[in-house]
Amino acid sequence: MKFVKAHACGNDFLIVEEAAAGRNHAALARRWCARNTGVGADGIEFLERRADGSLFLRLFNADGSEAELSGNGTRCVAAWLAESEDRTEVALGTHGGVRTCRVIERAGAVFQIESGMGVPRVMPRTIVVEGVGEVPGAMVNVGNPHFVLFVEAEDFGAHGLSWQALGAKISGSPLFAHGTNVEFVRMRAPGEIEFRIFERGCGPTTSSGKRTCASSSESMMLRGAATELTAFAEGGPQRVVWPARDQAMLLTGPAEILCVGEAF
Repeated sequence: MKFVKAHACGNDFLIVEEAAAGRNHAALARRWCARNTGVGADGIEFLERRADGSLFLRLFNADGSEAELSGNGTRCVAAWLAESEDRTEVALGTHGGVRTCRVIERAGAVFQIESGMGVPRVMPRTIVVEGVGEVPGAMVNVGNPHFVLFVEAEDFGAHGLSWQALGAKISGSPLFAHGTNVEFVRMRAPGEIEFRIFERGCGPTTSSGKRTCASSSESMMLRGAATELTAFAEGGPQRVVWPARDQAMLLTGPAEILCVGEAF
């Protein structure tokens, strides 16, 4: 079976044509995404070409769970379609809604892409985490669920735990029936934030488009951040613009095509 591998700020994905995948998406994701015994990736984007000409993505995480969508994964697919079919703009359907991606510029196999990310919904909430106690933050929905915490420590730790340990506790908490993504955000300046990601189904992740938008929207609505900012994850910066509260957030960042191959 043929695949494409791409990454966006270190958040890596395999792209597989849905028609070739058969029915066992979860098992294929677990096998191919394994870092030591498979190809290695954070997830697989299954690309379906529908009879009406539209395109639809199904995302399966490395643990075999299905997610609504990934901003970085969608951007990687858009980069591949730009490379293979010379598309400069593409609308991609997902379980989290249609996302339109536009190529801004290209340098070899690296594409700078602007994506419409939908309208974020932000709700302040304090949750009770077993063994930790009350944890204030915000529930954010940008097509998939997030819990965002504002932190001050340079190592992003909070409530006496590392961000990785606290992220695991919150992500798997019974408060969230289907789990949640968790972001730890620190303000660097009104136009800059820095954050860390504990991704549902993957664990600590270097970058994510949806998590960038969740962190940015919480910072803009609740922390006084500028409506145009640069968000720094471990994998690198991305640019976020939210023109108005009732308009879609725009995310601009890179996607790089790494290789094309076959796996068994």
